Amino acid sequence: MKKPFAYCALFLVSLAPSVQSEEIGCITTTWKLIGANHKVCVQAFDDPKVQGVACHISQAKTGGIAGTFGVAEDPSQFSVSCRQVGPIVIDGKLPKEETAFSESTSLLFKDTKVTRLFDAKRNALVYVAISRRVIEGAPVNSISTVPIMPWSEK
Repeated sequence: MKKPFAYCALFLVSLAPSVQSEEIGCITTTWKLIGANHKVCVQAFDDPKVQGVACHISQAKTGGIAGTFGVAEDPSQFSVSCRQVGPIVIDGKLPKEETAFSESTSLLFKDTKVTRLFDAKRNALVYVAISRRVIEGAPVNSISTVPIMPWSEK
């Protein structure tokens, strides 16, 4: 009974919108004799629906032989920071909750997802990074808030 659900969930994850990220750099955390080192990598992405907001996400990357060949499952360790980098322009009406970024962190079943929440009462965008598995998620999370404010270019 669980297999059809897993295949269906995997298919739905593959349909999620893909946001392009730009790698900023990686820092070695543990040197490995064989294979790639364990590291923390920082990527940047622009919110696809909110012009003027950019986010940086740092993620732990598993090294060793499995990491070298891209088959290691990365740990659920990350941080997200989002900021206003220009005038905020919202394309259309924002839903209360929407995926702003998603990236696979294992060969098949795990990804890191950044969800944008709209806090209308405080006129702010809230970005929450979580780790998801097709069947089960992890409680590890990181949060960043961007107030929607006028942009002054001086």
